[in-house]
Amino acid sequence: MDSSSRFLDPATLSKLKGLELKARMIVEGSVSGMHKSPFHGFSVEFAEHREYVPGDDLRYVDWKVFGKSDRVYLKQYEEETNFACHLLVDTSESMIYQSEKAPYSKREYAQYLAAALAYLIIHQQDAVGLATFDSAVNQLIRPGSTAAHLRQLCHQLENSSSLGKSAIGPIFHDLAERIQRRGLVVILSDFFDDPITMMRGLKHFRHRRHDVVLLQIIDPGEQDFPFVDPTLFQGLENQGEQLTEPRALRAAYQREFEAFLKSIRSGARDFNMDYLLLRTDQPLETALHGFLSRRMHQAGR
Repeated sequence: MDSSSRFLDPATLSKLKGLELKARMIVEGSVSGMHKSPFHGFSVEFAEHREYVPGDDLRYVDWKVFGKSDRVYLKQYEEETNFACHLLVDTSESMIYQSEKAPYSKREYAQYLAAALAYLIIHQQDAVGLATFDSAVNQLIRPGSTAAHLRQLCHQLENSSSLGKSAIGPIFHDLAERIQRRGLVVILSDFFDDPITMMRGLKHFRHRRHDVVLLQIIDPGEQDFPFVDPTLFQGLENQGEQLTEPRALRAAYQREFEAFLKSIRSGARDFNMDYLLLRTDQPLETALHGFLSRRMHQAGR
């Protein structure tokens, strides 16, 4: 085990004092050998079309225009050098769930990933902001790019409480109006809400011309449903509890849960948003590396 993997062991990571230090360890275990600026060039704006000439990069051909006109045009873009990332972190009660085999709760996993992304972006001298939410927006920190700003973000993440039911759709509408600086919006949540209402809120971000990434964080117990003995299930965001024989409902539950995941994934695709499913038993450095590699691939790097 190399030094980065040793630090990223869940038991070791939990003993490190301070979220900023944990973020640094996650980043150092994830981005070795990767392009030093994996975020640069993501925030781009369409400028105009021009006709294709031999030798042009075919990646930029507008195939829709070709299909309509039978003429080959390239899409040209203007890159925004003033990059900003907005991290939106769900702190609702459902995010505190942690099954027996999961090394972190969903809330902790989201905290660590958000802190690691903030650390990476600021160390690239770009700007990052943060919003935490449950039934309402609890904190909104505008983008900044200093070491002091990173400490502020980490402090807020460490001290955010997990209270209240999530009402994600209206919250996204609210945040889309309040986030003025266009850029990359990364949402870390289990997205446990009505998919139709939620997608309407997410569409608002796209209307505001943000690049949107959904990082759906789930616990392995929620997907695998490993329960065997009669179990008392209690809703984290809904009142009431029920004693249930798990084996009698496992198949139906898993069908419903997979249908729910599919609805989020399909909605993201329909609105041209990036989507990544993350389980809390997946190593943090693997999750971060996978996200960054995916973004770089999409940017043609």
